[in-house]
Amino acid sequence: QVQLVESGGGLVQAGGSLRLSCAASGRTFSNYAMGWFRQAPGKEREFVAAFSWTGDVTYYANSVKGRFTISRDNAKNTVYLQMNSLNPEDTAVYYCAARRNSGRYALKTSYDYWGQGTQVIVSS
Repeated sequence: QVQLVESGGGLVQAGGSLRLSCAASGRTFSNYAMGWFRQAPGKEREFVAAFSWTGDVTYYANSVKGRFTISRDNAKNTVYLQMNSLNPEDTAVYYCAARRNSGRYALKTSYDYWGQGTQVIVSS
């Protein structure tokens, strides 16, 4: 079992930045590939960013590429999502997720554990 707790969300103006954190506890954090998803009101949960199963490659949704950066600190059992140049379309609840497999990183069903989410609101 892995417990994931997100933090760092909030209200920010368009063009601003936020850094989300996801603290993991339970089983060995380094054994899991991590990802971030988001869900806007009335929409499906969508992929944002993720690490490959080997941890040496990062993937991003086209909508955030060049603006968001995923990183992790295994010593702190934490994964981060640095979000720059935010726009109102980035408003959503952001979730981190962990998978114990080499499945498709952009699919929600590949992930075994989820956090409770943190709200990000970008005002225009």
